[in-house]
Amino acid sequence: MKPSVAVAFLFFCLTFICQGCQTVDDDRIPNMPVNISIADVGMWNIYGVSGYGSNRNFILTGNGTRIPAGFPYTTTSATGFGGVLLIEGLDPFSAVSSMPLAYDLACPVERKYDVRVQVDPETYYAVCPVCESTYDVTLGAGAPVSGIAATGNYKYGLKRYSCIASGNGGFYITN
Repeated sequence: MKPSVAVAFLFFCLTFICQGCQTVDDDRIPNMPVNISIADVGMWNIYGVSGYGSNRNFILTGNGTRIPAGFPYTTTSATGFGGVLLIEGLDPFSAVSSMPLAYDLACPVERKYDVRVQVDPETYYAVCPVCESTYDVTLGAGAPVSGIAATGNYKYGLKRYSCIASGNGGFYITN
């Protein structure tokens, strides 16, 4: 192989490898406390999620917004930066096939607490109403699928939170 062809081939291979190694930044949203207790089976049956793609938003703000209405928020309750999206899906980081997953509702591209993703009921992707980026929240750990979040110079994913089994048939959502 001629040296110029070898150099061109090496350059092509390195470019391809570097493009494939781009990581997803899922830490763009400011760290804010998250503490939602749906700890027993009775509470979980009312406010939890059940079935692939079923979802619920939790939003608690200083101006009195309380979603879902009637949820027993306490003085230690907190819902992150833009609120919490709770959805039933498959955890890509464990062997559990169906479990609750939690993400911050704030779009990581927009980075505003009041620009919140919404779950598309047909695809179960979370979609930003402003930049129109989509995120895989049931299978892909909040990774970007399309839009600016997936195609820009940097890839932005939704901020993930932990869902910890309570032992009483419910879960704690925390960061």
